[in-house]
Amino acid sequence: MSEQTPQPAGWRERLHADCSRCFALCCAAPAFARSSDFAIDKPAGQPCPNLQADFRCGIHTRLRERGFAGCTVFDCFGAGQQVAQVTFGGRDWRAEPASARDMFASFTVMRHLHELLYYLAEARSLRPDASLDVELARAQAQTEELTRGTPAELAAIDVGTLRGEAAGLLRRTSALVRARGGRPGPDRSGADLTGADLREAGLRRASLRGAYLIGADLRGADLSGADLLGADLRGADVRGADLTGCLFLLQSQLDAARGDLGTRVPPVLTRPAHWPATHATTGAAAGPARPAGPPRPARRPRPPRATRR
Repeated sequence: MSEQTPQPAGWRERLHADCSRCFALCCAAPAFARSSDFAIDKPAGQPCPNLQADFRCGIHTRLRERGFAGCTVFDCFGAGQQVAQVTFGGRDWRAEPASARDMFASFTVMRHLHELLYYLAEARSLRPDASLDVELARAQAQTEELTRGTPAELAAIDVGTLRGEAAGLLRRTSALVRARGGRPGPDRSGADLTGADLREAGLRRASLRGAYLIGADLRGADLSGADLLGADLRGADVRGADLTGCLFLLQSQLDAARGDLGTRVPPVLTRPAHWPATHATTGAAAGPARPAGPPRPARRPRPPRATRR
């Protein structure tokens, strides 16, 4: 059997956006459409009109109130600084416009690679059995090596195949870990649960990977130990819910949901600043059981992700 290799130290910090070392690639490379997440249409490769000359956002502190909630829940997993400082050696696309197309394309691929690295690292942190950890470590090392490629090498990567290979490892890790505390919960992988009342659904240690939970009512729900890889939590009401021990839950997913002081958050994540400091059952701002609010965000098509399977 292959020998286990240690988990790289500080992986959460490294696989997290550091905008000070990037050239606002997320503000220029992706396309977005006018919706409840974005106030305008923006084609891919065109800088956002709110982007300033110093690569800072001109409305950063007012993004939500100006209709750009989608920006507040985006995380490149550190791909921005990797492309800016390593792939392109600190050269920016404004100073060298000819590099923009390749830089933006590299960023798109790099984000996929860094997202995979994040999931693989988290899977290893869950302490699966030794043989599975060896497989995860091997996939981790291979993916890490790909991040050091040139723009041309990055463009040649088959991201779909890479995700498919990682998907099986992550699924096996999830099944093993969720079975540790007893019988795993229901498998609702990929389910369309948009707007569903899930308060009494018994989702502890469930598989909700890739599920559409947009605007779902999860108030007071026990989601401890549930697999939330790729689940769409935009507008989901998680006030008073228990999210401790959730597998593969990202900060961006938490930021997209609606929680409160009573929501139990995993210790490795941060309680979103826009969540009210009240409890749903006692807080003055809690309102009625089903408070009226802004329309739920429309479910936008998502590119297929093998890791969601």
